[in-house]
Order: sequence, then C-alpha cells, then structure tokens
Amino acid sequence: MKHFLLVVIALLGLGGGVAAQDARLAEQYFQDGEYEKAAVLFDKLFKANEQNDYFFERYVQSLIELGDYATCEQSVVKQLKKDPQNFSLYVTYGKVLERQEKLDQAAEQYRFAVENLSADQYSIIKLASAFTNMSKFEEAIATYEKGAQLLKDNQIFAFNLGELYRRKGDVPKMVESYLNSMAGSPERLNNLKTVFQRYLLPEDYKELQTQLYARLQNENDENAIPFIELLTWVFIQRKDYKNALRQARALDRRLDENGGRVFRLAEIAFNEQDYDAAIEAYEYIVTEKGVSSSFYIDAKRGALLSRRNKIVEGFSYSTEDLKQLEQQYEVFLTEFGRSKLTAAVVLELAELEALYLNDLDKAIAQLNEMINYPGVDRVVQAEGKLNLGDYYLIKDDVWEATLLYSQVDKGFQEDILGHEARFRNAKLSYFDGDFQWAQAQFEVLKASTSKLIANDALDLSIFIMDNLGLDTTAVALQMYAQAELLVFQNRFADAFTKLDSLLILFPEHALDDDVLYLKSKIYTKRREFALAAATLQTITEKYPEEIRADNALFELAELNEKYLGQIDKAKELYEKIFIDYSSSTFAVEARKRFRKLRGDNIQG
Repeated sequence: MKHFLLVVIALLGLGGGVAAQDARLAEQYFQDGEYEKAAVLFDKLFKANEQNDYFFERYVQSLIELGDYATCEQSVVKQLKKDPQNFSLYVTYGKVLERQEKLDQAAEQYRFAVENLSADQYSIIKLASAFTNMSKFEEAIATYEKGAQLLKDNQIFAFNLGELYRRKGDVPKMVESYLNSMAGSPERLNNLKTVFQRYLLPEDYKELQTQLYARLQNENDENAIPFIELLTWVFIQRKDYKNALRQARALDRRLDENGGRVFRLAEIAFNEQDYDAAIEAYEYIVTEKGVSSSFYIDAKRGALLSRRNKIVEGFSYSTEDLKQLEQQYEVFLTEFGRSKLTAAVVLELAELEALYLNDLDKAIAQLNEMINYPGVDRVVQAEGKLNLGDYYLIKDDVWEATLLYSQVDKGFQEDILGHEARFRNAKLSYFDGDFQWAQAQFEVLKASTSKLIANDALDLSIFIMDNLGLDTTAVALQMYAQAELLVFQNRFADAFTKLDSLLILFPEHALDDDVLYLKSKIYTKRREFALAAATLQTITEKYPEEIRADNALFELAELNEKYLGQIDKAKELYEKIFIDYSSSTFAVEARKRFRKLRGDNIQG
C-alpha cells in the first residue's frame, strides 16, 4: 500500500502522456522482479525528472537486486556531488555498502548524514523517514533528536520519536516521547488514547501511570489538565474507578464543570459492577452540585440503583439491608413524587418488594397504580405489566398472568417486549402441560431478534421435543414442568418433593440431569452456592453429553467467579466451554470472560 501511494505521488508530478506510462510500466517491472527492465526505465525517468527521489531510489534498488554494485556506487556518488544537502542519499549509499558487507563504511555514511544535518525541518523528516524505511530506528531516532536540537524545539518531533520507540518495543521511551508531544499540543489527547489503547499491554499501563504522576508534580495548573484527563483514562483502563474518580472530581472542581465528567465515570463504574465507586461518584453530584445540576435526578437514581445491585448481587445480605434499601426508595419517591417521571423507580421498588422482601401484595398494588399513571411511558408500562404478570403467577393466579402477558404481546407484536410476553405465555402453557402448543410457540420464538429469548426458546423447544419423543406418556415431563413452576413461585420445599417423587417413579430417566439442574437453581436462589456448585459439578461429570452440560458448566464457572472466589477454577471452566462445547450458545461469552479473568485488555 505504501509503495502504491509513492507511485501515485510520483505520477502526479508527471501528468499524463508517455512519461506517466513509462512510470507505470517501470513499477510493474519492479514488482514482477524484472529488475533489468525496471532499471532502464527508472534511470530514464529520473534523468528527465531529477527532483523525483522516488525514481532514483527505485533505480538504485533495481541495480542492487541485479547485484550491480559498481554502477550503484557510481550513480549515488555522482548524485551526491550534484545534491550534497540531500542527506537521504547517504542512507541510500549506506544501503548499497551494506549489501556488499561493508558495514563500517555504511555506518560512516549514516553518521555523516546525521552529524551534518541542517536546521531544516523538511530535510530532517526526509532523512529520518529514509532510515525508518530501512528499519534503522536508532539512526532515525538520532536524526530527530539532532533535529530538535538544531531547531531548538524539544517537542517538534516528539510524536515521531514515540512512533519509533513503539516500533523498537521500548515502552518507557515510547510513553515519554508521546507525553512530550502532548505537552506542546494538548489536542493530541484523544489521539494518544487511541495509540495507547492499541499498543499498550495491560501491564504497560503502570508505566504510563508512573510517568503521568511524575509530570503532574512539575506541570503548572494550565498544562496539567490534559495529563490529569489522561491519568483518569488510565485508571479507567485499569478498572481502578476509585482513583479515576479522584482525578475526575479534581478536574470537575478545577474547571468549574456541572458534574458531567463525574456522572459519565459513575455510569462506567456501574456497568462494570464497581458499585462502591459508582455510589461515591453519584453522591458527589448530589451533594456538591445539588438540585441545580442537570444530572441531579439521574445521579440520585443511579446511586439508588447501585445500592440495590450491590445488595442483591452480593454474596450475602440481611433483611435489615433490604429494609434500609426499601426506605431509600421511599425517600426518593417522596422527594420526586409518584408519576410518569418516576415510574421506572416504582418498577424497581416493586421488584424489591416481590422478589426479595416477599411482599407480593405490596408489589402488585404498586404496579397496578404505576401502569395507570397519566402519560406513563408505554415501554415502562409494558415492563410493569410483565412483572405484574409474574407476581400474579407466583400467587398462582394464572388467569391474571396470561391476561397481562397477552396485553403486552398485542401492544408490541413486532418488538422484543412482545416476544418476551409471548415467551412467558408459552411457558404458562408448558407449566400447564400443554406441551405441543408451547413447543410450537417456542419454535416461532427461535427467530426472535433478542438473542436471549431466541436461545431460551430454542432450549425449551428441544427439551420438549426430546422428552415427548421418549415416552408414551408425558407424566414425567408434566411433573418436571410443575416443579419448575414451584421454583418460579419460590415454593422450594414443594419443588424438592416433586423432583424427588419424579426420580422415584421414573428411575434412570432421561430427565435425571434436568432434575439435578433444577435443584442447582433452587440452591442458587436460596444462596446456598456451595451446594449449587456441587450439583452442577455432578452434571458435568455424569452427563457431559446431555443438553444441560454446557449450561451447567457455564453456571458453575459463574458461581466460582462471582460467589465462591475461585477465579482459577472459573477460568478453567470458561476455557473448557469454548474448547469442548464450541457450538454452544455460551461459547462466545465464555471466551470473553476467560480473557477478562486472564487479564487481557478487552474494550467494551
């Protein structure tokens, strides 16, 4: 690509006609290895256009490839006498000498070129480029350093030096040079972020952080700003959101901003599940910026949601923790009122009441009120109806559940929400033992634009098909579906009884691994993570070929990663999924999590 561009540039100087045709033909000869023909044409082209270095370089290279070093040297020496200030010719001369194993003489030509440089920016860049094209990075670096001295500007070639040190693999000098380039040109900040993100390994960010700290001790206030911004970015890359927040707050105060920088960091920390850092960032906006900030309401809600996730996703929490969170939601709704503007918050509170505080009646009352708020967003309203349907189903009111699901299905037929409603209605039929109708619906939902719905529908479709085809009756499958409903309703003791009865009535049945899988779900819901892991481990060992095997492996890896603190074990299991179960729907996510646990620098 680089040679093509050089040819284009060379041709632009020729215009059209015979010369341009000769240049194209000469280049074609060169690319095809017909160096004798190429040399003749490039010699002719250069004599007609002596300002065109490209033609001379091609002529010399053709002679080198032919081994005609005598003619090469004569041509270069002759050209040097004509144009002694064209220092790139010394590099060409050195190349000819190197090909003849005259290394000391070649090195002398390179030294002479660098030592005799003039204070001309174009000449400096031209010489450095000639060295770079031969991968002579030390000489190119020496050229830029000498050029900076001649021009009395330590920053003029800093970015070029950064590029050369990068190609050499010298990370400390690369970082130093790039930072030098930003000291004189703060607008390079985003460019440097891209460069560092592309070329730094995870362990290299420590070097960048160290050098930034050193610079910030010496820079004045105005010059320090881009370095603080870059340091904040480094902490984000290292997922050190606490320290990133410290820098973001400093910039927010120094620049008298409205909290936007801190809010964006809070969102990143929240998405990365660093809820402590997210809460601290949101609280900074609430307390320091106050109600005048355009981020005030969103920050308040973000802090609330962060606290909620920190509690419910944690290894352990108490009823008191949940009650305190409930009170915080109530305080929020008292401050901002219950209306279309806070409907999504009511949705979260109802979920807390239903699934964690086990107050279904309170959750149902809140959602029935919320879906009737004047002007409520129809998407939030639909989500409320779906959750309300679930809560009615937990109370065993199947009719109300299916009515609500059907309303959402009708209102969002071609939307993911509609697909979700259809999926939940199909599961109702599955729970009720109407397997053929449910299976037909799951078949349709396999084409859903939601990957999650499509995967769940596919799993259930195959599950029903496999188990209906094995028995003359569907009794075992009915018992299993009833047990699943009991688990959904949090009636865990009844579910265990149903599953144990299934094992007694149908010993060594194809559902044995499914029974274990459902039991692991119960243990997880009860936060008995060690028992859940042991049950999933049994599935992976006894039923490695069955349909639940990859599900069990993935959930076992997740338990080890998030709840049991066994990171090495989790990494091993994720790797097993994408190697041994490469066609699994979990393979891509397993590879991503494996790389993350290994420490790879994964973006987004």
